[in-house]
Amino acid sequence: MKRKILFAIIIVVLAVGTLAGIKVLQIRKLMAMGAAFVPPPETVSSAVASQEKWQDTFSAVGSITAAQGVEVSTEVGGIIREIAFDSGAMVTNGAVLVRLDTSSEEAQLRAIESQVDLARVNAERSRQLRKENTISPAELDDTEATLKQAQANADSIRATIAKRTIRAPFAGRVGIRLVNLGQFLDMGKPVVSLQSLEPMHGDFSLPQPAFAQLKEGMTVHLFTDAYPDKKFEGKLTAINPEFDEVTRSVRLRATFDNKERLLRAGMFARMEVLLPSNQDVVVVPATSILSAPFGDSVYIIESKPADTNGPAGLVARQQFIKTGRSRGDFVSVQTGLKPGEKVASSGLFKLRNGISVVENNELVPEPKLAPKPSDS
Repeated sequence: MKRKILFAIIIVVLAVGTLAGIKVLQIRKLMAMGAAFVPPPETVSSAVASQEKWQDTFSAVGSITAAQGVEVSTEVGGIIREIAFDSGAMVTNGAVLVRLDTSSEEAQLRAIESQVDLARVNAERSRQLRKENTISPAELDDTEATLKQAQANADSIRATIAKRTIRAPFAGRVGIRLVNLGQFLDMGKPVVSLQSLEPMHGDFSLPQPAFAQLKEGMTVHLFTDAYPDKKFEGKLTAINPEFDEVTRSVRLRATFDNKERLLRAGMFARMEVLLPSNQDVVVVPATSILSAPFGDSVYIIESKPADTNGPAGLVARQQFIKTGRSRGDFVSVQTGLKPGEKVASSGLFKLRNGISVVENNELVPEPKLAPKPSDS
């Protein structure tokens, strides 16, 4: 009985040992296959870092304002009897916009004018009598004063009547009217917005270090999302004499002719102040930059000679860089990249340092300095 048990134990041990040996051989074979496995190369597009001359600029965001803009209102209250403009129309300087009811003032004016006529007759009679030495100088002065007072009262009524006709203070485009016919218009209540369209101002700010290079008369380019394919050119016309105490920036104003009347007050805009100097920069497409919290980097595509690990080909090497200004589809690189080096411009997120790659630039759009929406 003991011999049978011992024999069974030996058989079990031999079976377990055989299975373990087989598994060890299988694992070693899989490890050898894994070590010899070469992953297929990743397909990327590429671009060559080039050296170009970029004009130095200061860039900022700002707002467009009208050279003249106002909410037209009234100095006196009254009932609106006439509205002489259409919403959105162009008006000339002095054009009638609204007329208020003046019936009571006109009646008062007729009464005052009759007093003026009587005072004028009395004054003329007194002058004649004074020449004949019939009345005293004091009596003549009294009639002259009465005439002047009556004329002043009449002028006051005429001024009130004139104020009840609301006119455009300058030429421009009116907005949507805010009043209706027959409405009682309170003193100071706005009637319509009036904005001149030629010229227009672009207001923006730049930080303190830029101040020393700013001069009035510099060329300023303006870009707005309303016209993404258009560049507006103007001049720097005003530099604020003081700095903002919170941001330590200086406010600037550029003036644009706006002959086509495309710019409107309140638009958001991007401004570029052109400096007289140029700078040599190394540029790559913006799609070549891989941004991360620990820094920006590019993948440089290099040739790899044939070795025991595989045939010759291309590999990607990650290189950390320092970026500078951007322009269109390009970004300037200050350090970390040399002109002529080839970088991956798409497919960056599937790359790692030392991975094999192949180039395919057939479907990649060409980057441009002044891209249009269809190219972006």
